[in-house]
Amino acid sequence: MSPSFGRGAMTNSWSDLQNAEAVLIGGSNCAENHPIAMHWINRAREKGAKVIVIDPRFTRTASKADIFAQIRPGTDIAYLGAIINYLLANKLYDAQYVLNYTNALLKVSPDFKFDAGLFSGFDPKTNKYGVDTWSYQLGPDKKPLKAETLDDPDTVFSKLKEHYSRYSFETAEKISGIPAAKIKTIADVLAKAKPATILYALGMTQHTTAVQGIRAYAVMQLLLGNIGKAGGGINALRGEPNVQGSTDMANLFNNLPGYLPAPISTDKTLRDYLVRNGSIQEKPLVALLKAWFGDQANKDNDWGFAFLPKLNPATNATMVKVFELMEKGQFKLLFNIGSNSLVSIPNRQLVRSALTKLDMMVISDLFEVETAQFWREPGVNPADIKTEVIMFPAAFIYEKDGSLTNSSRWIQWKDAAIKPLGEAKPDLDMLDALFKKVRRLYAGSTAAKDTPILKARWNYGEEPSALKVLQELNGYDETTGKLLPTLADYLKAPLGSVSTGCWIYAGVTGNGNLAARRGNTDPSGLGLFNNWSFAWPGNIRILYNRASCDVNGQPVDSKRKLIWWDSAKNLWVGNDGPDVVDKTKAPDTPEGKQAFRMNPEGVGRLFAAKYMSGLPQTPPADALPVIGIRPAGLCVDGPLPEFYEPIESPTVNLLHPKVSQNPAALVPSAFPDIQKRGKPENFPYVLTTYGIVEHFCAGGVTRNIPWLNELMPEPFVEISKNLAQKVGVKEGDKVEVSSARGKVTVYCLVTDRLQTYQVNGKDTETIGMPWSWGFASLSPGPSTNELTIAALDPGAGTPEYKVCLVNIRRA
Repeated sequence: MSPSFGRGAMTNSWSDLQNAEAVLIGGSNCAENHPIAMHWINRAREKGAKVIVIDPRFTRTASKADIFAQIRPGTDIAYLGAIINYLLANKLYDAQYVLNYTNALLKVSPDFKFDAGLFSGFDPKTNKYGVDTWSYQLGPDKKPLKAETLDDPDTVFSKLKEHYSRYSFETAEKISGIPAAKIKTIADVLAKAKPATILYALGMTQHTTAVQGIRAYAVMQLLLGNIGKAGGGINALRGEPNVQGSTDMANLFNNLPGYLPAPISTDKTLRDYLVRNGSIQEKPLVALLKAWFGDQANKDNDWGFAFLPKLNPATNATMVKVFELMEKGQFKLLFNIGSNSLVSIPNRQLVRSALTKLDMMVISDLFEVETAQFWREPGVNPADIKTEVIMFPAAFIYEKDGSLTNSSRWIQWKDAAIKPLGEAKPDLDMLDALFKKVRRLYAGSTAAKDTPILKARWNYGEEPSALKVLQELNGYDETTGKLLPTLADYLKAPLGSVSTGCWIYAGVTGNGNLAARRGNTDPSGLGLFNNWSFAWPGNIRILYNRASCDVNGQPVDSKRKLIWWDSAKNLWVGNDGPDVVDKTKAPDTPEGKQAFRMNPEGVGRLFAAKYMSGLPQTPPADALPVIGIRPAGLCVDGPLPEFYEPIESPTVNLLHPKVSQNPAALVPSAFPDIQKRGKPENFPYVLTTYGIVEHFCAGGVTRNIPWLNELMPEPFVEISKNLAQKVGVKEGDKVEVSSARGKVTVYCLVTDRLQTYQVNGKDTETIGMPWSWGFASLSPGPSTNELTIAALDPGAGTPEYKVCLVNIRRA
């Protein structure tokens, strides 16, 4: 979503789902895994909304759908591309929205090409794209040229029409297994509904085309004019109650808090960093350095930029890659906090082997999960393992203070309900004690590598306070020591005069702890609940809400008014906080026109172009590199979504057989004895994995709760009745499921929830398995990730858990 809209977050909120007239749920079984979402979807259903569910299985969510379509896992872009083509060919898009709030009229570089599955710029030696041709035609002012009409052959709109002209309903049916007539029905429902919303979860993101799949949603919603509106948007259903918060705090290796790009090894100075990333990053990065280092970060020492570690851009440090490096001996110590990688990482043989290469592993968890006792796994000889394992008992969620940021971007505070049991401690207490001990050990060091530890501000109290951490995230006026009242106060402050540990959180504690608010009144009736907790940024509940108005700043939907321009007050006002550049800038000003202010173009991006706004016409007099204002978000595998087969697929790509899979996908091959790939002649069936309501993620907590184990005691495999007959098994029989990487023995569940379907004229089977088991806990069981493939999306680094090839036979 970031390359499309400027931010990677869910655009609307859970409670806003009630405003939709149609709900497309693709890649989510929210009735089981996100019940709060389903609560608000049911509200929409009561008002007459149509619910569409796309899933490989007929799930509990599907049982509530008006339209259900069974899809072959990993083929979403095929049916979405057909819908996009249909909208374009039949002029079912929102013309005024497309003209004013997207980059449809901007002219694309004549050097951009797409041919036989490859975009221009592909390097077959590195399997990476050079992106220079994915750009606009620029005028003398270095701004994109705009065409007079959408029909100009150079426009983004024309390129979009050309690209998707290959995607017919019939082609999509041959690829995805969804009947052409059903895809058309879905397209017609979405085109008619004003507004329609989309929900997705891991069923869309755990693919080697994950980013492009979400981009296809974005293209469709921009064409339909559904972004920035109540009841519209694209809603990412995070898998845990604080996933949004963890990404806000930069759990991705290439980010700093607040989605700032991490520095790389060639960034010797702050200026080098800004040349790459745009001057827009200067203020939040300096504010972050002030939060971390206080007076030790000042103008004279380049704001402490040298204190930040620098990434090697050639190293991909996503989770699977980290275990590859571990297997090669890169690491001596692993600090493993709340992660059960021996269950959750695909192709778990690599994890099992890599952990033996460590000198020490420190585990912080509630129970001795599989990763904590990997040396006890059946078949492993503890005498052969040198790794020393130390266990830190952790406090449970209800035993510690702190905030959780949910999918809606609502930062919600909670107090501890009870004290931790025994010697268990909250994570903050453990990290605080560890840091203070390390700093004492480094005292007196003059080594440059130790300077950041010695000069860090780190003032969360003798007994660390989670509220003090949240206040640091909010930020301070460094000249007075007072908390920043609002995001606006941060934005207007001089460089270096304010600090904030995460600039998008500015305002959360500026006027009391707003994250602790529980005002449940909703005067608008739109589910905004402005006084419940605090939403980043600036308590805006629906992002990009300038797009809910026409060019004159007036709401286009009289029933769902979010914001509007008040000409008497000369101010943007409304039921929600206006997501605008400047509340005082009228809708006919350059600032007032921008509906997507985080994008350099100020509009939504149908075509994700390489572009940085604000580049001057000539280099500055000092002849230093030119610094632009704001760079555009890029997709590393193409500016337009394109369908590619999963890395393990039962068929070839009908659109371009010679380039069947994503050419930029990261397919691990460093350890060929472990990282194997299967072929359809040996493994003819498609395996997809999923979560279940009785167990949570890797099961580290829930498999130690007896009554949940009674409800769901062991893993299983779901297969269709046709497949059961073919392999000669009945419900309750034990079967062996195998892939190129491993095999497991489980009971089979023969069901109508999975049906045989046609792919390019051939009968095809999907089988399904939950993945929450391992060899430890009160309820041990085989791990499904013994089978899965660790192929990665090239942009997000997400593994392709949802598709691999397997075989099945009676055990």
